[in-house]
Amino acid sequence: MEENPVESLAGRAFLVTGGGTGIGAATALRLAGLGASVTVVGRRKEPLETVAAEVARRGGDALAHTADVRDPDAVDAAVEAAVDRFGRIDGLVNNAAGNFVAAAEDLSPNGWRAVVDIVLNGTWNCTSAVARRLIDTGRPGSFVNVVATYAWTGHPGTVHSAAAKAGVVTMTRTLAVEWARYGIRLNCIAPGPTETDGAGSALWAAPEDRERVVSSVPLRRFAGAEEIGDLTGFLLSDRAGYVTGAVLTADGGQSLGRQVYGPPIGDGAVARG
Repeated sequence: MEENPVESLAGRAFLVTGGGTGIGAATALRLAGLGASVTVVGRRKEPLETVAAEVARRGGDALAHTADVRDPDAVDAAVEAAVDRFGRIDGLVNNAAGNFVAAAEDLSPNGWRAVVDIVLNGTWNCTSAVARRLIDTGRPGSFVNVVATYAWTGHPGTVHSAAAKAGVVTMTRTLAVEWARYGIRLNCIAPGPTETDGAGSALWAAPEDRERVVSSVPLRRFAGAEEIGDLTGFLLSDRAGYVTGAVLTADGGQSLGRQVYGPPIGDGAVARG
């Protein structure tokens, strides 16, 4: 029996929010590489068009569409634009996010609202819009929501983002059960520290901060955005057809904890690959 070792998304169409940079851009390129048509959505036109042009250069098909995920009407328009362009929609990657480090006692109402509105409300707006289209047309679909391990571990300085992403995890699990009857799967991916400009400037801008973050990862390196894109492609594909309501952690072991007892073991080890 011949086996296909690579997941295929040929003939399908997906929408990727926050698709102009970082994990979103890498994911869009990966999905296109697997044969999917991709609509990249974000607030800034130029990076979206850059990603769409790179997809085209590689022989794929992509649409750049500006929209703010916090605006349900704008999200509906993005989904309509995707369907008009590609004739269908098969799923969604909710990658759009906002984050910054702040002590909880210093966090302003606007700071809280901005992050929660993008991460939690924006994810719901996009998920609802795409799912309603799938349900109305009787088409199955697959969703991946990008979260973080501090959604369940917590992390000082990220109470706004942690609370919002925890909401996304619970939303994902709830909808995975509720929408299974429609053939709709929903999963999360929780990347660890990933080498992107946005995360770098927001979470480890100084060299000493960067070193501290790397030292917290047992594999002693950052993830590449392409690695997260690869895993997202798998979760969207039929190879993960029996996986729903799951959270795939890809953090180099960071969330598993650090050694507390005894002399340090493995200090200085460097992961290769």
